Amino acid sequence: MPREFTRSDRVSDAIQRLLAKMIPQEIRDPRIGMVNVNDVTVTRDMSYAKIYVTFVGSESDEEGTEGASILNGASGFLRSLLAKELSMRSVPKLQFIYDKTSIRGQQLSSLIDRAVADDRARHRADEESDGED
Repeated sequence: MPREFTRSDRVSDAIQRLLAKMIPQEIRDPRIGMVNVNDVTVTRDMSYAKIYVTFVGSESDEEGTEGASILNGASGFLRSLLAKELSMRSVPKLQFIYDKTSIRGQQLSSLIDRAVADDRARHRADEESDGED
């Protein structure tokens, strides 16, 4: 029977859980604010980890990329904290990437909601104009 999860999947999940706890507790930079760790992908050789993050309340893409660069500056510190928690021979090098997908998803969702509301309003107007004849 094949294994359901690879080792890199399990390491990715563990890193995601730990970083979600560590970043708010250990990184005290006011420019970051609240961070959501959306996804973590680890290479097969466990040498690199890409961490996809979004920032709650960020107004622009510039703020998000600035926050990711701040976290990249603290990646060595976070990696040392991960080494204390994970029982691995070597902890992957961390690369933080600003993830725009959730923000883009919210924008698309609001566009869809607006289009549906406009369509309903048009149908109501058409029904009312048909009823007056």
